[in-house]
Amino acid sequence: MREKIARAWAHFKFIRRNRSLTLDIILTIFIGFFAIFSAIPLYFSVINAFKPISELFLFPPRFYVQNPTLNNFFDLSTAVGNSRIVLGRYIFNTLTIMFLGTAGTVLFGSMAAFPLAKYKFPGSKLMGHIIIYSLMFNAAASGIVTYYMMARFGLINTYAAVVLPAMAGTLGLFLMRNFMADIPMPLIEMAKIDGLNELSIYFRLIMPLSKPAWITLVILSFQGLWGNTGGTWLYSENLKPVSFMFQQIAAVGIARAGVAGAIGLLMMIVPVTVFIIGQTRIINTMSKAGIKE
Repeated sequence: MREKIARAWAHFKFIRRNRSLTLDIILTIFIGFFAIFSAIPLYFSVINAFKPISELFLFPPRFYVQNPTLNNFFDLSTAVGNSRIVLGRYIFNTLTIMFLGTAGTVLFGSMAAFPLAKYKFPGSKLMGHIIIYSLMFNAAASGIVTYYMMARFGLINTYAAVVLPAMAGTLGLFLMRNFMADIPMPLIEMAKIDGLNELSIYFRLIMPLSKPAWITLVILSFQGLWGNTGGTWLYSENLKPVSFMFQQIAAVGIARAGVAGAIGLLMMIVPVTVFIIGQTRIINTMSKAGIKE
């Protein structure tokens, strides 16, 4: 498989060297067009936050703000201030869920990926196939089963009801397993000769070498938990995250359409910023995880 990829890459470089300037310009324009097209929803999310309600429902929609305003953010601040639960409590809930969920996802995903990537044992190949197949199903497909399990364990209306399903996600396990597969086995054997046990090898050798992968997993887990409202699992208002509070404020109706635009911008800023900061590691990890036999 690697030889096929190397030959294809060599062929691509040969074509690239012999490509005309005209074709380069055409490809650049083509890619630029799709980049602009993909950025349109992001652009509208930004400008809608500053549109007065009279401009939000114009048809066809305008690509600019004629009378920009900050009233949407002021109205959002008023709505948050009138909430029965203080904003600090929602922020605390969000940070708690994101910290526990992200830490657990990285820890359990990497610990499970280590033996699957570096050792052969009965059923390891089958488990690898199951992990890949599980990526085809989103959380909604297993929502009923997950809720039943959380209810049986008495975890409904606790942080664990949100955190544990996030830890059980297989995307992180898949990324870590494929990344760890590239770590040379002689390094592990040398570590054993030096007297390290499996746990020490995991913490002192595997995790430092897999830093790009688990940082990518931290970013992806953070983004997923940031937008999780916990609506299916959390019923007590004291346990709800910020995303749920914003959702409830925006759900009032047309009268708060401008506030909904401000909420959309605020909810988008955090994951976009995190992705921009870690985009290089994410791209490198995805490329390594995808090129496998």
